[in-house]
Amino acid sequence: MKRKYQYGLLALSVVIIGTILVLKPAAAKAESKPAATAAPRPALAVEAIQPVRQSWPLKLALNGPLAAWQEAVISAETGGLRIVALHAEVGSVVKRGQLLAELASDSVEANVRQQEANVASARASLAQAESNRQRSDVVKDAGSLSKQQIEQYQIAEQSARASLAAAQAALDSARITLNQTKVVAVDDGVISARSAALGAVVSTGADLFHLVRQQRLEWRAEAGSEQLTLLKPGQKAEIALPGGGTVAGTLRLVSPTLASDTRQAVAYVDLQPRSAARAGMYVRGELELGKRDALTVPASAVTLRDGRSIVFEIAKDRHVVQHVVLTGRQQGDRVEISQGISHGMQLVKSGGAFLNDGDPVSLRSQGKEAS
Repeated sequence: MKRKYQYGLLALSVVIIGTILVLKPAAAKAESKPAATAAPRPALAVEAIQPVRQSWPLKLALNGPLAAWQEAVISAETGGLRIVALHAEVGSVVKRGQLLAELASDSVEANVRQQEANVASARASLAQAESNRQRSDVVKDAGSLSKQQIEQYQIAEQSARASLAAAQAALDSARITLNQTKVVAVDDGVISARSAALGAVVSTGADLFHLVRQQRLEWRAEAGSEQLTLLKPGQKAEIALPGGGTVAGTLRLVSPTLASDTRQAVAYVDLQPRSAARAGMYVRGELELGKRDALTVPASAVTLRDGRSIVFEIAKDRHVVQHVVLTGRQQGDRVEISQGISHGMQLVKSGGAFLNDGDPVSLRSQGKEAS
């Protein structure tokens, strides 16, 4: 009896093991079936646009300093006199002839008075000489005076007349020196530097003030030899100022020679007056060289990835095709595509950062952008 019971347990174990071996492949097959029928990746909804051909300005970017158009040096025209008054500071806007400084004039005024007295004395001497010559003319026919005496009266008159002229010239010189004690502006402009100090005794020719004539500034853009053929007087420029802001300008002339050390020429650009520009700034600007057609797209259509510029074309089967492009000029919210696409392509307007080559998309709206 006991042996039959053991045989029964053994038979039951064989049946159970067989059942497990039969059911395990079926279960594995059942588990793999849902994976094979997984749902497809959802499509990204995008807006389609087409590149637009536009006429854009062709610009040349250059660097260079801002400087005064012309800087006048105001110097002392007479020496040995002390500065007794100053009427202008650095930054003062002045007019032509405006008083800037005064020199001590006491000694000069005394000299003027002395020369005036000399002129008066010379006039009296001339009057006496003229009177003597006139009397000699009256009596010369009567033989009362010798020919030699008559000639002496004539020579004395000429000498007195010359002495008066010399005295008058000395008086004019003294008056000029007196006027030079008033240092005035030589032109309209703004004072850019002042070396004059109250109480200092100046020497002839000593610099007292520097003046930016007419408050005019210019941009001295540095151009290489290969860029010179593109520059023509009258071209418009836009200069970016440090800290923000821009100022407009016009190309006045181009240097006829290149610097021997830098091998660059200078393009002189007149700046718009009363701007925030200051002499001494080193700036970057652009010169307009004309216009050229550009194939443009919205900047949002260009995606930067791994150092490359990429756009996505929408294929007929609603999958995107990745194109590596070269970008050029930028104006507002549009950018020029110089290589990589053609006119008439359907491109993804935005959202390229979430796309990869071959991804499916659905169109949210479609149409060609107006130029």
